[in-house]
Amino acid sequence: MKNKKTIELRTEIPGPKSRELMERRKAAVPRGQYHATPIFARRAEGAVIEDVDGNRFLDFAGGIGCLNMGHRAPGVVAAAREQIDKFLHVCFSVTPYESYVAVAEKLNALAPGKFAKKTLLLNTGAEAVENAVKIARAYTKRPAVICFEDAFHGRTLMAMSLTSKTSYKAGFGPFASDVYRIPYAYAYRSAEGSTAESFARHLTDAFKRLVAAESVAAVIAEPVLGEGGFVVPPKEYFALLHEICRKHGILLIADEVQSGMGRTGKWFACEHFGLEPDLVVAAKSLGGGFPLAAVIGRAEIMDAPAAGGLGGTFTGHPVSCAAALATFEIIEKEGLLERSTAMGKRFEARAREWQRRWGLVGDVRGLGGMCAMELVRDAASREPAEEETKAIAKYCYEHGLIMMTAGTFGNVVRILAPLVMTEEEFDEGMDVLEEAVASVAGSKSAMLSHA
Repeated sequence: MKNKKTIELRTEIPGPKSRELMERRKAAVPRGQYHATPIFARRAEGAVIEDVDGNRFLDFAGGIGCLNMGHRAPGVVAAAREQIDKFLHVCFSVTPYESYVAVAEKLNALAPGKFAKKTLLLNTGAEAVENAVKIARAYTKRPAVICFEDAFHGRTLMAMSLTSKTSYKAGFGPFASDVYRIPYAYAYRSAEGSTAESFARHLTDAFKRLVAAESVAAVIAEPVLGEGGFVVPPKEYFALLHEICRKHGILLIADEVQSGMGRTGKWFACEHFGLEPDLVVAAKSLGGGFPLAAVIGRAEIMDAPAAGGLGGTFTGHPVSCAAALATFEIIEKEGLLERSTAMGKRFEARAREWQRRWGLVGDVRGLGGMCAMELVRDAASREPAEEETKAIAKYCYEHGLIMMTAGTFGNVVRILAPLVMTEEEFDEGMDVLEEAVASVAGSKSAMLSHA
């Protein structure tokens, strides 16, 4: 017997209450705060969101990767309530508390590398990136940072300076100095025959063309590009990159804000590449739905800043720390690493079939539950299909599926579904996504035949 569908649409999308709230939002909130959908949430549970009009949606966005353990995971909610009953805020810099230390101990144990580590807790991914750069500069006594094309590291000054996509930066300059950018190992949009070695040479070339190696404090890289389109580099790439860094006394910072906490089928995406970075940045799902971020690194590097050089009023908030400890337990006890791997395989099997059927699907890629399709208007030219991608996203939310786009050219469909999603729920969401791709691909073919 066929399972009852999770998606329940009762009104037009967006419904009247969402439309009313959107008008209030336009009057009260600046336009710079973008929305992927025009739907206002009322409640959420597991992998399902209900809007203010009573419509239910499967969630393939997960709060942009913050809900690997699902919406309102019972263990997270219970831990947060228990902490609130004890104390809400005291500031770790004034009167420390055990849960901060416990989160740091757990992250030190989980992060790649068989060496002594220490962890600094913060509020957001951007804040963690800012502090990782501060720590790298304090340790190396060097000013420069090398980052990558198609990277996203946040919206604060240094993080935005490291971010590649110009739409996030327009009108906000000048940016931080001593930041240099090189191409990422993006095989689908690189010259045919490109290899891990040829991609790694961009770093050594930078020492001759952009900045002297002895001036570089750190190279910061996402093991899998996030906003840049879920690009997975060749497996040998990071070993070569790290070898170059070590040769010149440069630290390697892995930005695992989106790819960490089990999203790729391992605690950290670094593990897929055998990479043991000097510093790791984590956030998003770390807090189980509460704001929490971290910089984890070699103990001697983390101790470089003087006492008082790091911290903040709300960093490592006690409720967020309680939620994080519950999140670790959920990921381990519910086997979410294995479920992430299975989700990725399930996605790839379906998406590869779509790629064979429709030229619109140019590339299928990802690691575990961090998976994506890059859409193109022509298989040969690989012209980005940005408008078609927007149309697919719109079709999806109008038919009960919340999903997001990505990519420098806005032509990537990305999957960040909660890892607690059942196979039936995931398949139901994939059915909607298939209908969306078929609809847009069919419309595109019809337009071409009448051209």
